[in-house]
Amino acid sequence: MTVWLLAAKVVVSMAMVLGLAWVAERVGPRVAGVLSGYPLGVAVALFFVGVENGADFAAHSAVYTVAGFSASLALVVAYRGVARVAGAGQALLAPLLSVPCFLAVSALLSRLPLGLAGGTALTLTGVCLCLWHFRRIENTVIDRRVRLSAGALLLRAAAAAAVVLLITGWAHVIGAEWTGVLAAFPVTLFPFLVIIHWTYGWPQAQTVIKHFPLGMGALLVYTLAVALSYPRVGVLVGTGLSFCLASVYLWGALLLSDRPPRRSRARAADPQSSG
Repeated sequence: MTVWLLAAKVVVSMAMVLGLAWVAERVGPRVAGVLSGYPLGVAVALFFVGVENGADFAAHSAVYTVAGFSASLALVVAYRGVARVAGAGQALLAPLLSVPCFLAVSALLSRLPLGLAGGTALTLTGVCLCLWHFRRIENTVIDRRVRLSAGALLLRAAAAAAVVLLITGWAHVIGAEWTGVLAAFPVTLFPFLVIIHWTYGWPQAQTVIKHFPLGMGALLVYTLAVALSYPRVGVLVGTGLSFCLASVYLWGALLLSDRPPRRSRARAADPQSSG
């Protein structure tokens, strides 16, 4: 791996998390939750996997990424479930216990011969179930901005960069299947969700969780396009085409989610009373 390639991975990955935190404070957790589904993390991972291991390898990995999005949904369900029962320790326990849930589901998915159609059906089913499960979560906004320290933001952004480096750096060792499911890890959403939860409280974090499944459609559209286009037109052109398709979907998702939010002060609330 060249120094320039390593630097590109780090810079792009960190910029995603910092940019999303900026968006949340200016347009609210609802829009940020949908934008968390924009294929930034998976795009960076699959792009560099393709650059380093070839378009066919990346396309095969993308087939498993499609199914792996079900593990991302399992992560946010586990995050919310732990936060609702953990009480005072929710902000620490929810992140710690939701990641093993993602890994457990990923391990199962990497062994299943679902294929592109099966993986798509599984993820779409998961999206529909999550939208129904989260339907009673009320939208909230960030009324009181808290200036985050540069160190806190950089630490969370560095975590996102570390995930991308791990996936792309070990792709040739762990194989296309595991590379694919791990690429589905919500690199953009997870550190951002922790930032919102720790800084503004549980109601705002729940709003992000509520709208993530809707934005996940963009991830699915993007990854399906990668799986189909990379072997035909190459990594660079395939990435551009995939981003165009995902952007069209996300624009529609933002319109669908555009409902007046309930204004709520950024305060720590009892998670059991928050839906």
